[in-house]
Order: sequence, then C-alpha cells, then structure tokens
Amino acid sequence: MVILTISKYFWNYFNRMQKFLLGLDIGSSSVKASLVSSETGKTVTSAQSPAEEMEMVASKPGWAEQHPDLWWEHVVLSIKQCLHNSGVIPEAIQAIGVAYQMHGLVAVDKLGKPVRSSIIWCDSRAVGFGDKAFKELGEEYCLNHFLNSPGNFTASKLNWVKENEPEVYARIHKIMLPGDYIAYKLTGEMVTTDTGLSEGIFWDYANSGIADSLLNYYGIDQSLLADIKPVFSAQGTVTAEAATETGLKKGTVVSYRAGDQPNNAFSLNVIKPGETAATAGTSGVIYSVTDKNAFDAKSRVNTFIHVSNKPDQKRNGVLLCVNGTGILNSWLRKNFKSGEPLSYEEMNHLAARSPIGAEGLMMLPFGNGAERILENKSIESSWHGLNFNQHNQSHVFRAAQEGIVFALKYGFEILQAMGLKSEVIRAGHANMFLSPLFRQAFVNTIGARLQLYDTDGAKGAALGAGIGAGIFKSFEEAFQGLNQILEEVPEASLSSQYQDTYQNWKTTLTKVL
Repeated sequence: MVILTISKYFWNYFNRMQKFLLGLDIGSSSVKASLVSSETGKTVTSAQSPAEEMEMVASKPGWAEQHPDLWWEHVVLSIKQCLHNSGVIPEAIQAIGVAYQMHGLVAVDKLGKPVRSSIIWCDSRAVGFGDKAFKELGEEYCLNHFLNSPGNFTASKLNWVKENEPEVYARIHKIMLPGDYIAYKLTGEMVTTDTGLSEGIFWDYANSGIADSLLNYYGIDQSLLADIKPVFSAQGTVTAEAATETGLKKGTVVSYRAGDQPNNAFSLNVIKPGETAATAGTSGVIYSVTDKNAFDAKSRVNTFIHVSNKPDQKRNGVLLCVNGTGILNSWLRKNFKSGEPLSYEEMNHLAARSPIGAEGLMMLPFGNGAERILENKSIESSWHGLNFNQHNQSHVFRAAQEGIVFALKYGFEILQAMGLKSEVIRAGHANMFLSPLFRQAFVNTIGARLQLYDTDGAKGAALGAGIGAGIFKSFEEAFQGLNQILEEVPEASLSSQYQDTYQNWKTTLTKVL
C-alpha cells in the first residue's frame, strides 16, 4: 500500500512537471480526446465517448443529422476521462487542437444556440441544389473557381435550409462547420479557416477569397460566415464556463483546427506534393497532396485547401471518399450475429476463411447516402451472386471488406487519371486497417505500398495545436515521435487475383449504374 502511494505521488509529480497538448477528434461515430507530450510527441492517454457509435438521425431516406450539443456532451466526457486517467493537471495543458467531421452545417442564433440539428457530411438532401448551381453558374466556371461542383457540400446544405425552412433560416446569425462549433463552445469565438471554407465550397480559388458568386446565386449573405483565422494560430482561449464544464484551465489557447481528412493526412506527416494518406473509419478516404489547382471534370473527387498551404506555397488536398466503410462493418457486426454481436476481430477471422473473391459473392458498399465518386448518385448497397447453397457468414464478411477496397480503387483510378500518382500510402493503425485481410486486399488492389503509423486524428490535432501555439518550430519537430508500425507491399500472385476480382466487381457496378 505504501509503495502504491509513493508511486502515485511520483507519477503525479511527473505529470505536474511535464507539458501536454490536447487533441480532439469530432467524428460522426464518436469523439476522441488525446493528451500528447509536448516534449516527446507521444500520446500519454486517450479517451473515446460514447463507447458505441453516436446515432445518426435519418428521418427521410438520404438524410443524416446530429445535434451539435451531442458532440459537445461527448467532448466534455472524453476530456474529463483523459484528465482522470492520466492524472495530468489542467495547468499542464499548453494548447488545444480540434479535428472534425467535414462538410457539416451548424447554424446558430445570436446567443450561439443551434437553430436546428446539424446536417452532416453524408446527408444527401442538397444534391439537387448543388447540381442546379453547377449547371446554371456553368461547369467550367465552377471548376475553375471552386475546383468542385457545389454538389452536396455545406453551401448547398445552407441553401436547402433557406428554401425549405425559411423561419429557421431567418434566425441564423452565423453558420459554422462542426469543428468551428466545438471551438466556439470552448472559446466563445465564432471563427473558421480558409481550409474549412474550401470544404464547404465557400472559397474561390481564382480570386483567393470568399466565393461571392455562389453565395449571390444562392441568395446567401456573406455576413453569415464566421471570421477567418489561420489553421495554425491562436484562435481563442478557453472561457470560464467551458473550463467549469470540461475541467480545463481557463485561458488555455485553441491553436489549430482542420477537417478530419486534411487532419488525418497531417497526422501522418503528409504535407508535401505527391504524398498520400488514407483512412477507413465511418467513411473510407484516399487523400493526395498537390501544388496545383487540380480538379476532376465530373467532380467525383474533390479538392480542398490543405493545412500546409501558404500564400507563397500552394498546397491542396484531393480527396476521394466512399461513404460506407466502417459504418458497413458496424452494420454487419450488429445484424449478422447469433446472440451477442461479434467482435471486429472475430469478423476478420471469419472473413479470412473465405477465398479471394468470396467464391463469386460481391457487394457494392454504397448504402450511406449519395456517393461523390458515382457523380452524386445514391444506388444503395447491394449483394450480387449470392448462392444460398454455397455462401455463408464468412463469404459475406469477406465480400464486404473487398467491396470497400474495390470502391476505393474505383475512386483511386480517378486520382490517377488526374496525374496524382501514389507509390506509397500512409494510414493510421486503426479502424479497417486493423484487419489483415483488408490490408492485403488494399495493397494488392490499389497497387501501392501501405505504411501504418501509431497515430490518429486526435493526436494529429494535438500536434497541430503545438505548431499553432509556437511550441513546435517546424513540422519536423512536431513529428519527432511519429513511428511506423508496419509496411505491407503488393505480391504479384495475390495482385493478379485481386485485380481479376476487381474487374468483375467493376463490371457489376457498371451494370447497376
């Protein structure tokens, strides 16, 4: 007992002497908080809330909403759990960074209260508004100025509210992205970034400023947008009210924010042209950095300002997204069970019992809203080649993982056609990349080496905060603690099998489209 007491004393003393950075990752499934040592760049502790996925409210097909205060509730819980688990005192936290689910619309009144639930990233209701703007403003104009179709992004979501909920729209004082709202709850400051505005299609690349032409077309007043701050900068400090709720110290600076995919790339030190990152959480993404204003003529992949962009150093990120990745695996876990739900590890073992190609069973994993790589079509998820006398649970699980990889490959071919070549793809050792089968299918279908690192979005946000607060003097210093866990490379014999299976899958998709 005495030894334990002494050990606890020295641990608490150690934590009081150390300095830390706090990173928050606001996902649509959960909120994660991580404390990272300012000295080593290593994660000290992490907490996630809730334990199971947060609910997405879909009152109509293609809709997806979450209330912003639900995110804040889990931010508070995850921060408190981090402090409790680590014994770190609030005064030891030097800066806070925020990463967040992209493209969501948060609209607040003059008191800072949300006027409705957030219309989140995978909600499809605004597709028609964006498609109409694309045609009437002119496809060439949109691509040269916005690098994207207005599509289903935040500006179009706001126009949907304006046209369908005029009483709600009339109450809006400011609109923000999900991470902007969480930063506002921490600091009381309603601000955003140029990267955030670009992901909402509020940015005009040709004029290096607000996309006035799109706002005027939609009849949206520019005053609804929050003020712009640099990605890496002092963006506000924790208020007394937020300090009371979270346990943080009043006055702690918030010095970084970025959408989850630019932040995921940043967390992997993907900041230079030609570097590529991937993630496979709720959605699946491949994200390549370029120094050009690159775009796809059909806007099937999308270009946004990257976090490493500077006035004299252009850095954009080209993002391909498949909506139904981790959410598909989660759906299978909950619904293909006998008794208690299977663990993801058990699902991976079962999937591995089936051969490559799942003996002819194929899945199109498009059951989470309109898909950009399919030109904003919503074709839903579907199974093909199912034989009741041949296929079992293992085939289903394998076909799902392969279907996700094949959908990513379909989008990756668009990136390659744009001249974005990737021989190496970096990812965090998390989510679908924990599955050996998924990794094998990924490298042999995509045709690139896969490097997995001991990082995630919350850690990346913490390191970004360190740069924004001036604690790290360079990217190189910030990433001193980034370690590669493993590397997987394509194998000729396996690549041949996966490529053949992919071509069959692609033929099936073409028929459905």
